[in-house]
Amino acid sequence: MKYAVVIEKTQSKFSAFVPDLPGCVAMGATVEEVENQIREAIEFHIEGMRQDGEEIPQPSCSVEYIEVAA
Repeated sequence: MKYAVVIEKTQSKFSAFVPDLPGCVAMGATVEEVENQIREAIEFHIEGMRQDGEEIPQPSCSVEYIEVAA
């Protein structure tokens, strides 16, 4: 499965979250690190949902970039 991930720059690091998996978040010092962390967080989150007998949400979010005049 492929889930949309939002990566944001904070003052000192990067954070990431998965809109289709509420509560699934990660932080890292670099984009590469936060990508690795969120991948692990997704796997951990889904495994926990399976263990709890919860239905795994299908990916439904998509990402587009919209160009506007500045």
